[in-house]
Order: sequence, then C-alpha cells, then structure tokens
Amino acid sequence: MIEAVLREAGYAAVSAGTVAEARGLLGKGGFAAIVLDWMLPDGSGPDLCADLRSAGDTTPILMLTARAGVDERVVGLNAGADDYLKKPFAAAELVARVRALLRRGPRLLETRVMLGPIEIHAGSRLAIAGGRELPLTAREFDILEVLMRHRGRIVTRSNLLIAVWGEDANSGDSLDVLLTRLRRKLAEGGAPDAIRTHRGVGYSVGTTP
Repeated sequence: MIEAVLREAGYAAVSAGTVAEARGLLGKGGFAAIVLDWMLPDGSGPDLCADLRSAGDTTPILMLTARAGVDERVVGLNAGADDYLKKPFAAAELVARVRALLRRGPRLLETRVMLGPIEIHAGSRLAIAGGRELPLTAREFDILEVLMRHRGRIVTRSNLLIAVWGEDANSGDSLDVLLTRLRRKLAEGGAPDAIRTHRGVGYSVGTTP
C-alpha cells in the first residue's frame, strides 16, 4: 500500500518485506529516502536503522510504528531516524512527511559557512568539526545549517521547527532528540558547546547579543 501511495505521488518506490531483503536493496545504493516499519518478520526497524547509521549511511529515514508512547519515538530517533509517523496515518500525511525529508530547495545562499571549528558545505551537505567529517542525518544537517546561517543570533524554537519541518512543524519531541544527537556529534568533533540553549526562547551558535 505504501509503495502504491508513493508511486501515485510521483516517486520511484520499491518495497522490501524483510530486513534481509531491505539490506539487499539498500546495498545497491541510489535511494533518496527510506520509509522503515518498526516491526519486520526477521528483525526490527530501529535495529536496521542503527546499523545503517553505524555504517555511515545518512539517507533520510522515516520510521513507521503503531506504538503510541513518546519513549518508543525516542528509541526510533536515537537509532538514527529523521522523523516518525504513527499508525494509522493518512496517505496524504505519509507523502507530506516524505516530501519534507526530501525538500532541499534552491541553494541561493552561500554554500560554505564557517564558525570556529565548524563548517558546513550546503551543496554537498557536508559538515565538518575540528577537521573531521560529521556523520549527520538529513534532519541533523538541516538543524545545523539553519543555526549556522543565523550564527550570532537566536533562532526561536518555533522558527527552527518551521525551517526544518516546513508545513509539518508539530515535531517538538523530534527536535529535542535530534538536538541531543547533534550536540553529541559536534562534541566528538571538538565543538562540545557549539549550540547554546536560550530557555523559553530558542537556540544559537556563536556569540549572541
């Protein structure tokens, strides 16, 4: 059903019914996004997601699950998923989430942004800290890019949500988990205090007034 919905929306979609089959398809490369179910006959979606991230695969991942709790959402996001969609869901919402993951838009702004030990290259979607490439997921890169482009200024939480998730801006839990992951990766790259939290307002990188 999901494959049919995505094809109807104009995407070249293929499906896999097991973890083993998914690994075979993903090993061939060339995918722009992954829609990953939580429960599979021979394994779990979060485990496969974590394995992909450990191997350096940064393809955007949308996790699907019938589990309702925030704890389960955090498990999926901590495994490396970029977004989360609870079952049952409308076909239109699935397409909107996939579209949001794939949305990049024209790169009319500067393609290289630097701040201290951190630099990002928008065209190649590459992030570097302390001379080391950071294995960021699509959402993590988007968050860092927004903050870097507004370096020295506070980006409000609501504006950050809109900038990264677009019309699907009701993703506060996801933002909190992704910021934690991003901070950890920046720290591993030698920039432990790069992102500052301004309680009740938002976030910033660099010196703020």
